[in-house]
Amino acid sequence: MVVGQETHPGTGVGGAPAEFRDAVATMHAARLRPEIFCEEMPAPQRIAPYASALSADVTVDDTDVGTGRIILLHDPAGNDAWEGTFRCVAYARAEIDLELVTDPMLAAVGWSWLTEALDAHGAVYAAASGTVTRVATESFGGMADEGGTAQIEIRASWTPLVPDLAPDLAPDLAPLDLAPHVEAWGELLCTAVGLPPVPEGVTVMPSRRGQRGSGR
Repeated sequence: MVVGQETHPGTGVGGAPAEFRDAVATMHAARLRPEIFCEEMPAPQRIAPYASALSADVTVDDTDVGTGRIILLHDPAGNDAWEGTFRCVAYARAEIDLELVTDPMLAAVGWSWLTEALDAHGAVYAAASGTVTRVATESFGGMADEGGTAQIEIRASWTPLVPDLAPDLAPDLAPLDLAPHVEAWGELLCTAVGLPPVPEGVTVMPSRRGQRGSGR
């Protein structure tokens, strides 16, 4: 498994409701590309009663070209804005070619990377929202030789839903599988940094680097 199992104090998992613990377990069952190193990170504590978070770096030729995080929030009492009791909050940042910053379609395309990845992985969701930011940096004076750089930042949140595959189960008893949502977030990171998609039928296996935290 690509996600390190290190436990951070205050992540909200210990003593949490069973449905939250089960959902977190499915997050760790996600399979990500070998270019992604993903591990557990401390989760924010003031947004929801329970939270768990993962961070990731995308590395190509020993160079980090993208980074991100995904947070699972849970409020057993429900949240009207979420339209449910769970919420995924994701962030992705990637280096891009400087000339792309001026492309008027970049923001819309960046958002489509997320929604298309969610759909491709069969992640059922509702109430999606977010922003896409383009950042350009130019150097001057003694740093002028370094040239300019550009990044794209995607911030999004959505409510994960249970697929309508078990009509005999009550909604509160059907399992919530977060693996497709985490895998879609991983694909978003890889698309943002410009990695080609994995050919259909090819199984994605985690790399040794991606497994380095599994024995903790």
